[in-house]
Amino acid sequence: MLSMSKPDTAFLKRLLMAPGPSSFETAATKVWLEQAGSYDLATSQDAYGNGFAAANTGGNPRVFLAGHIDEIGFIVTYVDSDGFIYVRGVGGWDSQQLLGQRVRILGYRGEVTGVIGKKAIHLMKPEDRKKVSKIEDVWIDIGATSGDEAKERVRVGDAAVLEQPYLELPNNRVVSKALDNRIGAYIVLEAARRLQGAEAEVTAAATVQEEIGHAGAAIGAFGKSPDVAIAVDVTHATDIPGLEKKRHGDVTLGSGAAITVGSVIHRGVFSALIETAEAEGIPYTIETSPIRTSTDGDDLMKVRAGVPTGLISVPNRYMHSPNEMVDLDDVEQVIRLIVAYVKTLNASSVFLQP
Repeated sequence: MLSMSKPDTAFLKRLLMAPGPSSFETAATKVWLEQAGSYDLATSQDAYGNGFAAANTGGNPRVFLAGHIDEIGFIVTYVDSDGFIYVRGVGGWDSQQLLGQRVRILGYRGEVTGVIGKKAIHLMKPEDRKKVSKIEDVWIDIGATSGDEAKERVRVGDAAVLEQPYLELPNNRVVSKALDNRIGAYIVLEAARRLQGAEAEVTAAATVQEEIGHAGAAIGAFGKSPDVAIAVDVTHATDIPGLEKKRHGDVTLGSGAAITVGSVIHRGVFSALIETAEAEGIPYTIETSPIRTSTDGDDLMKVRAGVPTGLISVPNRYMHSPNEMVDLDDVEQVIRLIVAYVKTLNASSVFLQP
């Protein structure tokens, strides 16, 4: 049995519970930076709010570890005369996931809680009961008795997230909102902590706006000018009923690190990650990406003259839902793989396509 470090679930819970939809990541990034400071890492932020935690400043090569801090959420578009609030999605929502959920609004005068409402099934026409609810068909109720009262607390442009507790299940599995991709932000910070004293300069980045186009990764990497980068994200676990593994691959909870090959992935970095995993006895699966990864990796590789980029993911059930699930053993294996790979790097390392 492999020796496993105990996860810092207290920090992870704080990070997951902090609201931080794309473009409104401040609260979550603050939690992340405070933890980084407690590790004696050098912390900073850039103009768009990316958080950075650096180890071994001045080391060679420069390694950039990106885990995005934003979560999918909502933005307020309208408050009606009765005080009901209407929103649009920020990031990719399955609107069926929203019915009956609780919401936290980042109101312009402070946080506001509410619930997502919809006409009760008893009051619907038979034909309406068969229709799929869309975001524009539901509203947020904050208990206001009028539009004026609601507007004292919420205005157009305020952001919101779903409100769900962090749960610990058997077999070291946890459930929460925002595991996509606070777990990646958690991983890169823990990797940087363990890499203090390595030859490489290591910058862990809690990147912003991944869910709406990976802007934070591109901005952050341009500023840090890395020699090599690793994006850390979640990927779809395919061990649920009804999925065809011949189409979606065989990536299961408990299978370790999912290492991606194809599209933007640098094959030299991919090969080195595989070699490292096998040398260290780290369990892994290979995931294919024929067109794009839909992660920060897609934009990391484009920075300056091109950054050799790898992608390592954590298997995740029920992605983009209020109840995502990961296995903390997989989280540890991803951390171990990153740390072991970076420790193989030194000033003589080169990054070429094989």
